[in-house]
Amino acid sequence: MSTRCHVATRKGLFTLNRGASAWSISRANFLGDNCTLVMHDPRSGELIAALNHGHFGVKMHRSRDGGATWNEIATPQYPEKPADYVPKVKPAEGKPADWSLKLVWSLAPGGGDEPGVLWCGTLPGGLFRSEDGGNSWALNRSLWDDPQREEWFGGGADHPGIHSVCVDPRDSRHVTVGVSCGGVWSTRDAGSTWRLTGRGMRAEFMPPERQFEPNVQDPHLVAQSPANPDVLWVQHHNGIFKSTDAAASWSEITNVKPSAFGFPVAAHPGDADTAWFVPAVKDEKRYPMDGRVVVNRTRDGGKSFETLTRGLPQEHAYDLVFRHALDVDETGDRLMFGSTTGSLWVSEDAGDSWQTVSSNLPPIYAVRFEKVS
Repeated sequence: MSTRCHVATRKGLFTLNRGASAWSISRANFLGDNCTLVMHDPRSGELIAALNHGHFGVKMHRSRDGGATWNEIATPQYPEKPADYVPKVKPAEGKPADWSLKLVWSLAPGGGDEPGVLWCGTLPGGLFRSEDGGNSWALNRSLWDDPQREEWFGGGADHPGIHSVCVDPRDSRHVTVGVSCGGVWSTRDAGSTWRLTGRGMRAEFMPPERQFEPNVQDPHLVAQSPANPDVLWVQHHNGIFKSTDAAASWSEITNVKPSAFGFPVAAHPGDADTAWFVPAVKDEKRYPMDGRVVVNRTRDGGKSFETLTRGLPQEHAYDLVFRHALDVDETGDRLMFGSTTGSLWVSEDAGDSWQTVSSNLPPIYAVRFEKVS
């Protein structure tokens, strides 16, 4: 069971350890800096942190001693746009994406059989791969050069972005990525070729004749079941979707109360029918329904949901939970999530009850347990 967790926030990266009876903050790194993402690599024990310095750009750092010390590593770099570049298709937003890094939006270790391999998804929609633990990065040109990529557009952000990278634990060459807004894409040859796999998703923000087009979908997060990697869950802008055929097709899960809208989803590591979601009011509102923080859990593959409230604030609470700010450890019993108001909660009974870890952190972007390989 994981006893260490890392929390990336607007003002630094915080490490929490579990003592005999409670969690507490043991270390703060990059204080004052905008730490947008953190990844723990269970193969090596290394940590990777992404910082967004605004005008000064994106930086990445690696720790090989649990966060005690850090060294700067390479940052993904886009190639120079050709002087005669003309989009192959008309972009949905009327202008082509910039060829420059705006944000590191996802980080994922490669498979157990490929040490040193890391995947990195970015705004404005580039997917990068490292084969040396982040010392260098290469843009995946197959996906970047696909004409359909140029149809992607931003959801809540100004640019489209890759926020989810799922590596099949059975086959490291099989990778699935989620794009806002650009649907779900899969490769079975480590990125040499890609297939758009959003059939069955629905984008109600599009004109009726385009709502089911796979390339305009806005998945907020894609989570793959470690127990059965053919099962994937998506928290979508329009609700919750599930695939049981390795993302080839999707079915919408409806009638979820208090809301099917949200950003994060966590898949149980040992039970493909169990997943957790944090619902909210959608679109320009984006706050918990009725000012109550709740977690939704399904244990039957989405046929029904429980709304979990014990220990969570149930009045005048306006905590939004971002897509990477919920995580579950390798047992499936321990979960932690944080909010835009700096609140952090933990459950050690699969979500039945929750305890407040902190109410005073900066806005939280990502929560990640150190998982055992």
